[in-house]
Amino acid sequence: MSRQEMGGRRKAKKAKPSVSIDEERALISLLVLPHPIATLRSHHRLAFLQRSYKLGSTSPVTAMSSSSDPSLETVAPRAPVTSERKLNPDLQEQVPKPYLARAMAAVDPSHPEGTRGRDTRGMSVLQQHVAFFDRNGDGIVYPWDTFQGMRAIGLGFPTSLATAFFINLVMSYPTQPSWIPSPLLSIHINSIHKAKHGSDSETYDTEGRFDPSKFDAIFSKFGRTHPNALTEDEMNTMLRSNRNMYDFLGWGAAILEWKILYKVGKDKEGLLQRETVRGVFDGSLFERLQDSKKSS
Repeated sequence: MSRQEMGGRRKAKKAKPSVSIDEERALISLLVLPHPIATLRSHHRLAFLQRSYKLGSTSPVTAMSSSSDPSLETVAPRAPVTSERKLNPDLQEQVPKPYLARAMAAVDPSHPEGTRGRDTRGMSVLQQHVAFFDRNGDGIVYPWDTFQGMRAIGLGFPTSLATAFFINLVMSYPTQPSWIPSPLLSIHINSIHKAKHGSDSETYDTEGRFDPSKFDAIFSKFGRTHPNALTEDEMNTMLRSNRNMYDFLGWGAAILEWKILYKVGKDKEGLLQRETVRGVFDGSLFERLQDSKKSS
């Protein structure tokens, strides 16, 4: 075989089959474009998500879970009281971590960081409440301190005298640094959490922190005329509803506290506004009332 014939055979082996431009485009489209069935499924899925979003503001997953998960229900059909005293299911969207009790700030949707510009001095919210009555700042509240504080927020002489005696009589012993009672009925602020009574709203926890969810429940459960205020009748309903069995001391203490608050804090329409109630928990209301009385 000649060299020319061998060279021709090699060229024949290396030659590739010719493919037209149209055939190449068809092959590329098969590799790149999705399968028609997969495309149809994606269109159906997109349409379902769009319909789900139109049903409500929440995501479709949330909407389905909230309507089908009985563990998220706040109303029990066979317990009518759960329907009468409603909870706010959207509180976690209004206050960051509402289940987390705040040690030094009384927070709500309008005050997510507590009272603006307030110096907590490292005190718990309950301690801040009581510290207003510590007139000389020594950490101890005597009956005459309580009396002066009551007068400063606008109570009359007889009411202030009786209230000061009752409060110090009841709260003095639990806060004492020893088992020996104080003959002067002193209240020690650093141990005020020990004097927390029952039959209350539970906005203060047992360590004196502020629980945003419990505070919000005051108005979601009992504020039926106005969502962010209580009438006197609604306040009385709350006091009866919060009673613990045989807790006569707690009943009396809660009534005294809320009646005084209503007397000094109600507005011209006879309403106890949400901001007024929040202010009494961290003591900022007392300071506003004192300043208002001085300026008048």
